[in-house]
Amino acid sequence: QVQLVESGGGSVQAGGSLRLSCAASGGTFNRYAMGWFRRAPGKEREFVAAISRSGGNTDYADSVKGRFTMSRDNAKNTVSLEMDSLTPEDTAVYYCAARTNVVYDHWGQGTQVIVSS
Repeated sequence: QVQLVESGGGSVQAGGSLRLSCAASGGTFNRYAMGWFRRAPGKEREFVAAISRSGGNTDYADSVKGRFTMSRDNAKNTVSLEMDSLTPEDTAVYYCAARTNVVYDHWGQGTQVIVSS
């Protein structure tokens, strides 16, 4: 059973950058496809980005495409989300998630990102 711990959240001004990290433990990391999701205040959780088991394929929500980059290091059991050109609309709690099948069934506790205008 994999455990996920996010880090790297914080406060930044619009136009700035942040890098989120997610450390995995307790499982065979390269068995899991990984994703980032976020929940903004008053909104439902939404998909942000995903990466395949090998790291060779990525997918992004339209709202972050071209600004966010997801990567993984299977040797270090980590995934990262580089977020550039941040806007106040990116303010949310960001969650790391893992799946072996169709559904993401392992989740971290989340890390807060606040973008001020």
